[in-house]
Amino acid sequence: MNYWLVKSEPEAYSWAQFLGEGETAWTGVRNFAARNNLRTMKKDDRVLFYHSGETKSVVGLARVTREAYPDPTAKEGNWSVVDLAPEKTLTRPVVLAVIKSDKALRDMTLVKQSRLSVTPVTPRQFARLLALSETKL
Repeated sequence: MNYWLVKSEPEAYSWAQFLGEGETAWTGVRNFAARNNLRTMKKDDRVLFYHSGETKSVVGLARVTREAYPDPTAKEGNWSVVDLAPEKTLTRPVVLAVIKSDKALRDMTLVKQSRLSVTPVTPRQFARLLALSETKL
């Protein structure tokens, strides 16, 4: 299993909206590195949901329900989406300041390439984020 992090501004698409819908196609990614990460995702991979913007925190856990396919919102170009389903809200959100100051997390792609909207997460980083959020699987 692989682990990932997807980012969304809560004003555009929030964790609460995702929970309400129960599943979504992760559309609109227009960065080649992020697109390639989407294409690497496998069914049942775990995905951390990150609110960017003012809140800047990991707030939920999802899973991949459908592997990469063409993005129906793309007017041109070769873009991809995956389908995601929410699994659970984290007991405590993990804010970016904590991530940046934590020895096990400060090398996350989220920190190093902050503008990338879909990033890989190592198993160690995933476990540490769950521990910090006081969330059990």
